[in-house]
Amino acid sequence: HNLEFINILNDDGTMNSNAGPFEGHKRFDVRYTVIAELEKKGLYIGKTDNKMSIPLCSKSKDVIEPILKPQWWMHMEPLAKPAIEAVKNGSISITPQSSEKTYFRWMESIDDWCLSRQLWWGHQIPAWFVNMDDGPEYDSDAEYWITAKDEQEARQKAEKKFPGKKFTLERDPDCLDTWFSSGLWPFSTLGWPNETHDFAKLYPTSMLETGWDILFFWVARMIMFGLKTTGKVPFTEVYCHSLVRDSEGRKMSKSLGNVIDPVDIMEGITLEALNEKLKVGNLAPKEIERATKWQKSAFADGIDECGADALRFSLVNYTTGGGDIAFDVKVMRSWRNFCNKIYQATKFVLGNLPEDFTPRAQGGKTGKESLPERWILHKMNVATKSVNEALEKREFSRATQALHQYWLYELCDVYIENSKSIIKDGNEEEKRSAINTLYTSLETALTLMHPFMPFLTEELWQRLPRRPEDKTKSIVIATFPQYSPELDDPESERIYDLVLGCSKGIRSLLQELGVKENGTAFILPLSDAAHATAKAETVSIRSLAGKALSTLTVLSLSSSPPKNTSVYPVDSSVAVLLQLPDGLEASKVSEKVKGKLEKSEEAVARQEKAIKTIGGEAGKEVKEREEARLKDLETERKLFGECLERLGELKI
Repeated sequence: HNLEFINILNDDGTMNSNAGPFEGHKRFDVRYTVIAELEKKGLYIGKTDNKMSIPLCSKSKDVIEPILKPQWWMHMEPLAKPAIEAVKNGSISITPQSSEKTYFRWMESIDDWCLSRQLWWGHQIPAWFVNMDDGPEYDSDAEYWITAKDEQEARQKAEKKFPGKKFTLERDPDCLDTWFSSGLWPFSTLGWPNETHDFAKLYPTSMLETGWDILFFWVARMIMFGLKTTGKVPFTEVYCHSLVRDSEGRKMSKSLGNVIDPVDIMEGITLEALNEKLKVGNLAPKEIERATKWQKSAFADGIDECGADALRFSLVNYTTGGGDIAFDVKVMRSWRNFCNKIYQATKFVLGNLPEDFTPRAQGGKTGKESLPERWILHKMNVATKSVNEALEKREFSRATQALHQYWLYELCDVYIENSKSIIKDGNEEEKRSAINTLYTSLETALTLMHPFMPFLTEELWQRLPRRPEDKTKSIVIATFPQYSPELDDPESERIYDLVLGCSKGIRSLLQELGVKENGTAFILPLSDAAHATAKAETVSIRSLAGKALSTLTVLSLSSSPPKNTSVYPVDSSVAVLLQLPDGLEASKVSEKVKGKLEKSEEAVARQEKAIKTIGGEAGKEVKEREEARLKDLETERKLFGECLERLGELKI
């Protein structure tokens, strides 16, 4: 409505001249005198209660009164345009992409910035009011303000603006917004505005890592100020991490009792000790009661000792580049167990190294490796490539997932387990090759894991025998593994994945059907390549399938599956069948297969829907992977359907 802003308060809380006859009255007294004056004039009707929130000073508990005062503002649009362009032209990259979009949204709709803050500390506003005997009252006319670098410059400007006038200068006591001071940090800490050695060498910096919540408050302002004052961007990359919240997604707050001390996760703590921590501080009794209640529900058994590495790995694994982290302490236990798995795996390898063992100078292939060795070296190489690419793209959770996959499901569950028989029963050449491969795959695994688990990997790496001429004193400075085309072996991966898939399928069916001995299984190839591989690796598949299996037959491509069998689809190229044991009713097996078929049909529908949503920006590799997954699911659905038909014929 363009109404005039009228202030009725003096700084000491009394009424000013705008209050007319009430000038000089105290703020609380005048409430009663106004009513009395209205009653005298016959204008008073009555009063009713009005619910409102009244702000109180945190220290004195005085009522805080809103008061209109002139403020200093900064015009932001001219500063924002170069800062927007710096990100658009690639001078600065902001990741994840969601943060970049937020940056543009804020900067392209930026408002002017109120800089004045009534604080006792901070950078004082560089503005002086020109007081004259015949001039206006302090801070009542904007024309009498002078901005300058210092008082001397302000005086020169005032003399030029008001020639021949006598005046005194009074500096504005307000401070600049703290975020303004923070925005100067990248260059002011290096000696700016002086041309110092540090400024010349260290500005601009490379990466800024910060929380997404201060992307505008701090990061954008550093960019704007850097470009304005130095002509250069303050950094070339911004990575915004997620914020850690509690398991229910709430912001951590002492009064809620959901603040988790990292030390308590590393060292462990009882529920009673957690409760006692609440009493150390200034929480009100009601807040302590509420916080204690929440701690009892969230940490009924306290917090287990998990160690620094499990905590670090968990937090990095949470960092998906999206929203905030709903941090659950219970997740720590699984990562603590993972740390223990790494320790036990390393202990096994060290225990199987000959006393005089010296690893080969290089960790590549010799050409004499067995299929499992070629497979693990290929998987190691794939993990190395994935980790390096993920780190380069700042996709940290993808790096931890690749490492978890390699350590747990490829190195520990497969190669270490399968190498035990070679080390025990193989000839000398086979043993030597298996041990060298074991050493290489473990050394690489520890080095890849080091950025995420620095303490555990350093401890275990120090126990490994060094390669000839390797004088590296710490894993911290060891050469980080790099992808090697020489170790790429997709054919060995395909063959051994089929071996592993078939043996896993047979073990699963043996357990599901309750077969303890004399099991009869069949391999059902669905392609020429799968048939040839299954024929060549029958002995390996049978060996890995377990002692309950006595007979294993590879069917031809033209053969029909035996009727009294259940099925385990491996992928689109092969499946395994297990003969039903005597006494097991086909109807019971049918019920299980029917449930699997229903789930398979749902999975096919979901995958078809997912493929339709893949955008044009997705790479060829992504599309091919999703289409291969659909083909596997369609094969699975078909095989379960055929199995139901066979079992149905048995019931008839």
